[in-house]
Amino acid sequence: MERGIVEQNVDDVKTDDSRRTFTLAPELLSVLEKWCQVSSFSAADDWIFASPLKIGKLPYSYTGFWRELKRAAAVAKIGDLATHAFRHTYRTWLDSIRTPIGVQQRLMRHADIRTTMNQYGSALSADMQQAQGKVIQLVFKSA
Repeated sequence: MERGIVEQNVDDVKTDDSRRTFTLAPELLSVLEKWCQVSSFSAADDWIFASPLKIGKLPYSYTGFWRELKRAAAVAKIGDLATHAFRHTYRTWLDSIRTPIGVQQRLMRHADIRTTMNQYGSALSADMQQAQGKVIQLVFKSA
């Protein structure tokens, strides 16, 4: 099924990249399957995180999810947290395990690789330290 949702309006997905099939890690698939078994809304056309207010035909609203995320961040005392932080973190993790940029683009479902390269992720400090150490080794080898 190919569908997207923006502001509770269900429509086709935005790009060809978003239409592509992707593979879930078996561990994640197992968690989602278990969730579907206990969910009140497990019909084929129900959303995975279906809203009880919409009887499974729409997911929880962005604002409802955002509100709960803010509440959870406050309880955890981790400061402001927005949903987009998950995409940035994912890209950073992909970088830290040295995933080729083309693979990162596909995993993040970006149509343009420049979005992947310029908008998402940042090197982890341990990775920066390791990279700097390698450059220093090159410098001293050539001296």
